[in-house]
This record gives sequence, C-alpha cells and structure tokens, in this order.
Amino acid sequence: MDFSREKRTELLAVARPEELVGLADACLADGVVPRVLRAPEVGCVATQVAEPVAGERFLLGDVLACRAEVELGGARGWAMRLGDDRAAVLAAAICDAEVEAGRSHAADVLALCDRVSARVAAADAAEWAQLASTVVEFEELT
Repeated sequence: MDFSREKRTELLAVARPEELVGLADACLADGVVPRVLRAPEVGCVATQVAEPVAGERFLLGDVLACRAEVELGGARGWAMRLGDDRAAVLAAAICDAEVEAGRSHAADVLALCDRVSARVAAADAAEWAQLASTVVEFEELT
C-alpha cells in the first residue's frame, strides 16, 4: 500500500469521480483551506504509443485532459485526468497533497489507490482472458 508519487497520481487519475470528491471533502473537513495554485483547466494532450514490434514511438492523436495543482498543509498536490471533469481533478490534487503533507487522511487516500489498483488489475486480467482465445501459436520448423 506504499505507492510512489508517480503511481499514486496515475491511480488517482482513473479513480471514480465520486470516490475522489468524497475523499477530498473528508480531507478538508478539519477546516484546512487549500490554496489553488493552478485552477482546473481543460486542454488537449498529445498521446504517443509504441509500436509493439520495432518499439518505435509515434503520435496517436490528441486527447482531452484536465489538470489542477493545489497546496494543502504546506505540500503541493497535482493531478491530471482524461476528460473535462474539473471537480474530480481538483479532488485528486487535494488527495495527492494530503499524502504529500502526511495529513490525517493520507492512509485513506492510499487505501483508495489500493482499491483502484486492484480494479485496474482485475479489468486487465479480464481483457487478457478474452484475448487469450485469439492468440496464434506458431511452430518452428527445423
């Protein structure tokens, strides 16, 4: 349940909006006032992918994303999520700052990350299970 900051922000980026907003509300329930360093803003982000055989990277296209940055309890929090949900991205930034500041709900944020990680792993496993029947095995002739 100990995630690097990179992994934590990755998981907060795919958490359900209602989970994030509820947890951010709990983080702010003690009366701390976050300072918004970068208000939620929507824009496009260039998406690159790696071609699987040669490993060459190429531009796939632009995707809509929203980002925000806050300061809470003396620590900065940052988030970026796909789409245009400003409330969810602000909540994710608050959750990131909660952990960075070591505040009282940091463990709850990490628990959310743990649940999201399990959901992502289960979804990936289900997808691979569906794809398994399409795998083509080649024999090597000598």
